[in-house]
Amino acid sequence: MEHIRAFIAIELNSAIQAALRQAETPLKNSRVGHMARWVSPTSIHLTLKFLGNMSVAQVPDIGRALQRTGTAYSPFTIGLSGLGCFPHPRRPRVIWVGLGGDLEALASLQESVDRQLKCLGFKPEKRGFTPHLTLGRIRDRARPGERQALVERMSTVRVDTSASMVVREVSLIRSDLRPTGAVYTRLASAPLVKGLRA
Repeated sequence: MEHIRAFIAIELNSAIQAALRQAETPLKNSRVGHMARWVSPTSIHLTLKFLGNMSVAQVPDIGRALQRTGTAYSPFTIGLSGLGCFPHPRRPRVIWVGLGGDLEALASLQESVDRQLKCLGFKPEKRGFTPHLTLGRIRDRARPGERQALVERMSTVRVDTSASMVVREVSLIRSDLRPTGAVYTRLASAPLVKGLRA
């Protein structure tokens, strides 16, 4: 039985991808930019649930679960906020851009996806949902001073908070890890259709 690595996500529009590239470029080109692995903005997704390794045979059931979720939600708007890092600015490991807009609808959608997939045997998320878009992951070999230099550079970067998009669907995405980076393939998607005319 074939297994794949997959996740549930919202795919981003070109305006948000462009704003992410604008924020990432000065960090990537800084004197300590080489101390992080940067994600291409065209490969960034808003992940709602990471599924890990799963059977290809589960794809149709997951597609139907997403369809059920979509019937309970209307399209809503999200945008970008500022830069941040996990787990803490004094010991950063992940650099991200936060989200703004209708975060209540986004959190509710994520909870609904989690509930629907729990019925299919996927464990619920233990950590609270913190909506973010990962720009880069700092390499383990980075020294404390290099990490702090990246955090200081972050404080000078402005994110284009006017970039936004209407969330109209959720997708099941396959991730194939290759030496050149991950390759993503949409396997299923479901529109948010509550209140929309047929």
